[in-house]
Amino acid sequence: MLFAAIAAVSPILGSIFGRAAQVPLVVFEILLGILFGPAVLGWITVNEFTTFLAAVGLATLFFLAGNEIDFSALRSRATGAAVLGWVISLVAGLGLGLLIGGSLAAAVFIGIALTTTSLGAILPLLRDAGETRTPFGRSIVTIGAVGEFAPLVAISLFLSGRSPLTAGVILIGFVIVTAVAIVVAARGPYPQLHGLISATLHTSGQFAVRLALGILAALTCLSIALGIDMLIGAFAAGVLARVLLSAAPQEEREGVESKLEAVGFGFLVPIFFINTGVTFPLDELFGDVRVLLLLPLFLVLMLLVRGVPALLGAATRSHWDRGAAVLLTATGLPIIVAVTNLGVEAKDLSAGMAAALVGAGMLSVLLFPLVGLALRGRGVRGTAPALVQDPAATEG
Repeated sequence: MLFAAIAAVSPILGSIFGRAAQVPLVVFEILLGILFGPAVLGWITVNEFTTFLAAVGLATLFFLAGNEIDFSALRSRATGAAVLGWVISLVAGLGLGLLIGGSLAAAVFIGIALTTTSLGAILPLLRDAGETRTPFGRSIVTIGAVGEFAPLVAISLFLSGRSPLTAGVILIGFVIVTAVAIVVAARGPYPQLHGLISATLHTSGQFAVRLALGILAALTCLSIALGIDMLIGAFAAGVLARVLLSAAPQEEREGVESKLEAVGFGFLVPIFFINTGVTFPLDELFGDVRVLLLLPLFLVLMLLVRGVPALLGAATRSHWDRGAAVLLTATGLPIIVAVTNLGVEAKDLSAGMAAALVGAGMLSVLLFPLVGLALRGRGVRGTAPALVQDPAATEG
């Protein structure tokens, strides 16, 4: 009941505070989750049902992120630069993780956590700001895709409990199956399929929505069965669904995307962010001064480890754009939550360390997009004439 109430109240608060600053909705969802959760008022208690819904919401978030991936953009030179930037982030993250965590096992968890970009969290903000069609926005989406998918691969390879070789073989097998499905989907159009989509788009049948959610369920369950992180399956499902529906008429495709976003951002995704606030171990964070001091340290390291190397793939025209790119690409939370949960379960990461990492991730979601988009706005205003004269200068 309170989950639904918080999800409904958050946009109202966003509208009120939006008169002063464009605050991301997840800010209110997380903060209200903390307020009503066990850490403060205790009005919401964690149970198996809410935990399950939160997991579905997280999978849906990654599905929607994968559904935004444009393969024509990923074939650009910027993708190679984005991958190189992530590799640099990983090396730096592992080195700093070893210094902070004191062991190789802890370093892997900390290092991967510091290399993430929450594409699912920043995409709605980029879309609302009209940036997804600009060279800057497309480059951030590309960097975000790498920063969301690559850590998932690292989790499956090094944190699955299997040897990296075995995990790698299984992961390659999953990638092959998914790639074959994407190639088959790309050979469309499929007139009968799109005819059924058109016929049910405005009826109770809603075939396109059911098909997309079916793909999400199938690939997520397959990844779980193979012992791969379920978020890889969810992300791949989003890519597959986009390719499969790409041959549909634009009006219908936009209609389906709108319905999927309504299911995701209107229902399931908010539950994940609210649950993140509800389950946040506030006592672990404030119970030890040393742990509390780690929070700002991790926040700064997210900027240095993830944001700065990401500039290699960012399409920027000014120092304002570069600052915006650093902040946006350093925004991370969902994978940090997943990684720290694995670390605590494996007893390689202390609860306090995990709380500091998740707290830093929460603050990054609260602060980085807000400041980043403000910097981007100043950059656009400062370079507007140049953008009009030579819009292709930022491509590639």
